[in-house]
Amino acid sequence: MIFVTLGTQDKPFKRLLEEIDKCILEGIIKDKVIVQAGCTKIVTKRMTLFNQIEYDKFIEYIKNCDLLITHGGVGSIIDGLKYNKKIIAIPRLAKYEEAANDHQTQIIENFSKEGYIIGTKDPKYLNEGLNSIKGFKPKKYISNNELFVKDLISYIDKN
Repeated sequence: MIFVTLGTQDKPFKRLLEEIDKCILEGIIKDKVIVQAGCTKIVTKRMTLFNQIEYDKFIEYIKNCDLLITHGGVGSIIDGLKYNKKIIAIPRLAKYEEAANDHQTQIIENFSKEGYIIGTKDPKYLNEGLNSIKGFKPKKYISNNELFVKDLISYIDKN
């Protein structure tokens, strides 16, 4: 199963869902696709679409998916990495009115460069991402939160 999450922004990300739908239609994607679409509206019978998913169910979909396709939201990427998922991330872009600015491009570039995810610059490159993800072994993610808490506890114990 492929889980797609577009976040909860008030701007649609229709280009990504249209490309996924095209990949299903062309037989490139054969898996079941479940989408947390937020405000993005698309008419298709090839994907199961939800506007919002309660957090527990959202995490359940992440745990059970074989692949997570997401926008460049840090929360969505981190949630996938916590469960050692293969992730393809594609940024929302300001020029398409999908975001206020292009910060997701940098987020995706950084996670990609470090070996955590496969990032593409545009939904039209999704097929390339799908080919790359087959042999991809994501780097194990270690949360800075755990290190921060450990350091804080150590500091408190010493003082």
